[in-house]
Amino acid sequence: MPPIIDAHLDLAWNALSWNRDLRLPLDQLNAAEKHMTDTPARGRAAVSLPELRRGKIVACLGTLLARCKPNVRPPEGHRRRDLDVASPEIAHAIAIGQLAYYRELARQGEIELLKDAQAFRRHVEAARGAGVIVAMEGADPIVSPDAVPQWWEAGLRCVGMAHYGQGRYAMGTGEAGDLTPAGVELLRAFERVGMIVDLTHCAEPGFYSVLDRFGGRVLASHNNCRALVPGDRQFSDEQINLLLQRDAVIGIAFDAWMLHPNYQRGVTPRDSVTLAAVADHVDHICQLAGNCKHVGIGSDIDGGFGTEQCPAGIDSVADLQKMQGVLKSRGYGDADVAAIFYGNWLRFFSEALPS
Repeated sequence: MPPIIDAHLDLAWNALSWNRDLRLPLDQLNAAEKHMTDTPARGRAAVSLPELRRGKIVACLGTLLARCKPNVRPPEGHRRRDLDVASPEIAHAIAIGQLAYYRELARQGEIELLKDAQAFRRHVEAARGAGVIVAMEGADPIVSPDAVPQWWEAGLRCVGMAHYGQGRYAMGTGEAGDLTPAGVELLRAFERVGMIVDLTHCAEPGFYSVLDRFGGRVLASHNNCRALVPGDRQFSDEQINLLLQRDAVIGIAFDAWMLHPNYQRGVTPRDSVTLAAVADHVDHICQLAGNCKHVGIGSDIDGGFGTEQCPAGIDSVADLQKMQGVLKSRGYGDADVAAIFYGNWLRFFSEALPS
């Protein structure tokens, strides 16, 4: 069983906002939610720390996630899993709390926090337990660009400019527009410290502005192909080719609505989306690149949904291992599978993390 590096898991958000004890076996975690009805994902979680170990997911990008939306007001009976808050200071505090969760898991020996290239390579090569590179999905918790050095010292290593909707630094999925003036300053601060920029969710033309203005390393942690599934959540071939020119790696997401054209949540049958669809996106990027060096896994299977919105056959993060057989049936050899499962992310982070 080859190791896997998963470039996108929302572990801390699931723990703090969904009140999930990720140390539990998956069946116990889901049994605790059996009678909860606030979302179809309750009782259908696919990720826990024991499942990461069982599936040999040896490292991941573990996110910090909060959005600043001053004009958004939650309905009565506010749900703790909501992402939107009224000010950057509140978003900052939430992200600090999520970082504290990762630190406590590390203190208990449940995970290892990976801040530099040497520690990252050593952890992956040992293939024991789960290592976490701390990432931020949407930069709203960074109160101002001059706070970037403090976040860097705290262990943050990768940041996406936006999430969904309008962000403080860039437009995200569902919007269109360029970087804000503060976003331009943020990129300069990132380049000074060596932060990796995640272009997932970054709307156009901001996507192109990042590539024009930022000279550091870029990736796409969890993004699929617009040629196969239309919509601004996916990348066009032009965008993918620009990422290839920057020696980026693109993590394929396992969210069913990103794998099936015209997917409707709660309507499209689960068995309509299979692991063959995941392989289609992997193959599309490999064909554009002419090799297998720029695609990996960025599953996002704890990103606000559960097994009801995963491809058929994915009932746990450990089931990512099933992609081995699917890719081999397409003619991918052992070396290709190893590159897609972990080798490409191993190379990328060995180069992009500080030495």
